[in-house]
Amino acid sequence: MPKISLFILLFVLSLASCRTDPAPTSPALALPIAIGTAPTSTRERQAPDELFGELFRRVQMEQVYPDGKTFVDMAPQANAAEIMDAYATEKVKPGFNLKAFTEQHFAPPVQPESGFASDGNRTITEHINTLWPVLTRRAGTDEGAAGSLIPLPEDYIVPGGRFREIYYWDSYFTLLGLQAAGKNELVRAMVENFAYLIDEVGHVPNGNRTYYLTRSQPPFFVFMVEVLAEIEGAQVYREFYPQLAAEYAYWMDGLEELTEVNPANNHVVRLPDGSILNRYYAAGDRPRAESYREDVLTIRESGRDSQTVARHLRSGAESGWDYSARWFADGETIGTIRTTDILPPDLNSLLYKLELVLEERGTDVDAEYAGKAEQRRRAINEHLYDETTGFYQDVYWPAITGEGINKEDDASKFTGYLTLAGVYPLFVGLAEEAAAASVGELIADRFLAPGGVRTSLVDTDQQWDAPNGWAPLQWMTYRGLKNYGEDTTAEQIRLRWMANNERVYENVNKLVEKYNVEDITLEAGGGEYPVQDGFGWSNGVYLKMADEAR
Repeated sequence: MPKISLFILLFVLSLASCRTDPAPTSPALALPIAIGTAPTSTRERQAPDELFGELFRRVQMEQVYPDGKTFVDMAPQANAAEIMDAYATEKVKPGFNLKAFTEQHFAPPVQPESGFASDGNRTITEHINTLWPVLTRRAGTDEGAAGSLIPLPEDYIVPGGRFREIYYWDSYFTLLGLQAAGKNELVRAMVENFAYLIDEVGHVPNGNRTYYLTRSQPPFFVFMVEVLAEIEGAQVYREFYPQLAAEYAYWMDGLEELTEVNPANNHVVRLPDGSILNRYYAAGDRPRAESYREDVLTIRESGRDSQTVARHLRSGAESGWDYSARWFADGETIGTIRTTDILPPDLNSLLYKLELVLEERGTDVDAEYAGKAEQRRRAINEHLYDETTGFYQDVYWPAITGEGINKEDDASKFTGYLTLAGVYPLFVGLAEEAAAASVGELIADRFLAPGGVRTSLVDTDQQWDAPNGWAPLQWMTYRGLKNYGEDTTAEQIRLRWMANNERVYENVNKLVEKYNVEDITLEAGGGEYPVQDGFGWSNGVYLKMADEAR
């Protein structure tokens, strides 16, 4: 074929690869994407759905592996072009076996042999401290350019189970446990890894996998730096100040392009009164590689534009709450998901903390951060606190900016869905005293359950709703209430959550990702995968809560 014709063919096919078509037989993301040289930087690396096109789609849609995360974590045994050439040849042969082909060209996800076995004779604290080496992955671990794992320069802790890589917001709560256990070198290593990712990628991705590069997670890096500063001293803030500023720039990217006609851009939203608040907003608009089949089915069943739904799903994953009915327009069905239309109190509280540290720990040169935290504090209390319920809520921002159909009705801006996202303003200390007291009363009356605090007040079969409780939310609710003198309820949360962890450990000799806090005789449910054990943030929060009693 003449060179010019080949160029045109590759160009046309590369355009096709940019489409978002969930149909398993779509030509999108087809073979030619795999052709080319290795990426020159981390941020240019391609995800498995881009590299393996039709092969990827078939493996996921035909459920060759029951868990969609399995294939995207497998290690290719050759470069992508060679594998796709082999696939093009083999797939047309009689008796072609897709699973056999996959297992010939991809190694199973790496699960290091630790020799670890649970021992019921260990106390729960001994179990957790014995488990740290099992959950540790070594620096520089790589699977080659076609593999999805992004190597990190320092050792790191993974959550456990199907989660074989580092996760962003999980890691802060893991760090709390490492701090309590005196594992200070690992604390520093973890912070340095996240600083490396910010330098390499421009933000902290959801996890160190290529398929996570288009989204982040709740910005807890500033809290990780705070933990390290408690160990090593205040100079740590200066050491990691460039990365703190870079992360802030990522979340505020697009601010200068906001207009009255277009009040939202990327993660940033400008309200009519000039207030700037943030939303979750993933860069990608195609089904998630690790949950491809689930997303395709959701998109089909929704009857909505595929790219819009895909972005809402990805943004829900960026929030860490994947999924909760807090994101659903009808409060019930994932097909109505509208994550990017919501201004959440959790994200905005975390960014308040980041702005506060950038201002307080900066220099005269960094005067650009002066007043940012105070402006956000006022905006959160003005727009995200509902006087009627006495609680911080998610806000449907189009109802404020004039995009929504009920813009004249101020009450319509609140989603009406109460969740523990409402305790973040107390956790970071931005709530007014009266608001904090009201939140504390609601937590005691409606969220407190026998095994801790429930994530929301409604059981929706989503994992980030009742009856489930999650370690990070227990810790932030506990600390948030302590910050405002609500010690009685805070202590009830701590004791009930630890007792719940201890009960499960006594029965099955493990800690798990999430717990049923309403009926402590039952396992937590919901979600796209079974309950996982390990488990990084549960281990960390238990040790930190135990440390609080000393």
